[in-house]
Amino acid sequence: MRPRVVAAAGGAIALVVALGACSKNTGEGTTVDTERQQTGVIATDPKDSQGPAAEVSGAAKGGTFTIIRESPISHLDPQRTYSFAGLMANPLFARYLTTWKDDGKGGLVLVGDLAETPGKNVNNDCKVWEFTVKDGVKFEDGRPITSKEIAYGIARSFDPDLSGGPTYIQEWLADTAQFDTKWDFKKNKTSLPPGLSTPDDKTLRFEFAKPRCDLPFAVSLPTTAPLPPDKDTGVDLDKQPFSSGPYKIAKNQVGVQLTLDRNTNWDPNTDPVRHQYPDQFVWTFGPTADAANNRVIADNGADQSALAFNAVPASLVARVVGDATLKSRSILSPTPSANQLVINNQRVKDLKVRQALNYAIDREGMIKALGGQTVAAPLTTLMPPATIGYKAYEAYPAGPNGDVAKAKELLGGQTPELVLGVADNTTEQQQGAQLKANLERAGFKITLRNISDDAKLDEIKKKDNPWDLYIGNWAADWPSGASILPVLYDGRTIKAEGNSNQSYFNDPTINAEMDRILALAPAEQGPEWAKLDERIMKEYAPVVPLYVDVAYNVHGSKAGGVFISSVFGYPSFVNAHVKP
Repeated sequence: MRPRVVAAAGGAIALVVALGACSKNTGEGTTVDTERQQTGVIATDPKDSQGPAAEVSGAAKGGTFTIIRESPISHLDPQRTYSFAGLMANPLFARYLTTWKDDGKGGLVLVGDLAETPGKNVNNDCKVWEFTVKDGVKFEDGRPITSKEIAYGIARSFDPDLSGGPTYIQEWLADTAQFDTKWDFKKNKTSLPPGLSTPDDKTLRFEFAKPRCDLPFAVSLPTTAPLPPDKDTGVDLDKQPFSSGPYKIAKNQVGVQLTLDRNTNWDPNTDPVRHQYPDQFVWTFGPTADAANNRVIADNGADQSALAFNAVPASLVARVVGDATLKSRSILSPTPSANQLVINNQRVKDLKVRQALNYAIDREGMIKALGGQTVAAPLTTLMPPATIGYKAYEAYPAGPNGDVAKAKELLGGQTPELVLGVADNTTEQQQGAQLKANLERAGFKITLRNISDDAKLDEIKKKDNPWDLYIGNWAADWPSGASILPVLYDGRTIKAEGNSNQSYFNDPTINAEMDRILALAPAEQGPEWAKLDERIMKEYAPVVPLYVDVAYNVHGSKAGGVFISSVFGYPSFVNAHVKP
């Protein structure tokens, strides 16, 4: 992937100016701020990477902050973390080489986390990078974090048994998407992958065959969380990760409750982002979105300092929007998170069928079923609007409710029988029912098959999965087409499991075009990604774009400091606190 650097700005380098749409009134008594200008910089002054993080106004120490979520978090092991819930939970107990300072309003600054700076481009060719580990960073047992433990964490991400997490660094070091065939972690646990070295305890060095100018961004993901080899329990690390952050796992009742206590060996002077305000964080799993939000709205007992991680469901939107007393306890924010009806191109090979699916979709009906414009905004492109170079287009113009006649014309009298895999959570069950009715009116026969919600991400990443269609979601790891189109549509990355290319789309001409764009200067890439976006949809229709998420969350009267991550579009807890 390529860098987003476009211009200098004081002590930082400007990276992004991603265009937003105009503000829109939802017609439901509230306004969604979609005019936000998302911006990002990479810090060049080492002081920006130092701690402590700026104090949050009104925050105080003490109390228990509760997060209520319907489904368990699929992975807690940092090297396996890629779900939104996991990406929001991990920073409480895991630190990475770099991280984002996020003002919750679209303003982002990439800083060193475990590293003193966001990295040194040794030869100014992006092939050799070095990171210097900060003094004073420690694990939960008090031992110092060195380059060795960070390197070991990266090395274990090569283990196919520990799949599920981001694969940028592994693929770049191995110079192939089949990174686990290039270097065998199980046979080489006392060594490191080619290209990764630790010249000393303070220095981590990456050497790549090709320029990898996006490395400072890639190492802000959980792949670089450190781990001592003697604390590696393999697949069981999901149950008890070893902390390098401000909190540590105190108790994990798998699938029921996760309790985090303060890590007394975390030093705020080393951390530019996190705080340690609550005594405890408690993740509670099980209540439906309706039940969780009703608890928080009621604002009783422990729920006064709780947040419903699941967004306000359709059944409660009118109530929340219409209650003026809930305005101060609501968060309404645009997100960079795009949703698609993913078509398994290995199974649905007929282009006309895929095009018919695109014409058939009733986006307005789906958005209404989800809860209206406080929940989602329609999308007809592969990249969401918060992407550099974004261009609006509609490859299959069908109006807000779909063009049934055009879909039937493309099907030519066929009645394709397709299996739609749906997670067994409330939201996807609603979506599945809406999609089934929607598509069947256009001539399809849809069979719904439930997938366990906490296993869905792993299951649809398996190349031989048994579903023709499934609902997919992607928020770019940084807001560039380079972290969207190649990740989701480069067919050379397809392997047995752990695939981000969940449509299993593979076309050599598109793969070659991705390579061409990645070789361009960063400032030239944006418009080219937009052109490729449109070409993929018009020529191949590998998925059906559905909508962009709008975050709408409710919290208790004593829950403070929560904002919607400008990177991932879900509640962030680095500033969370319990009000007195």
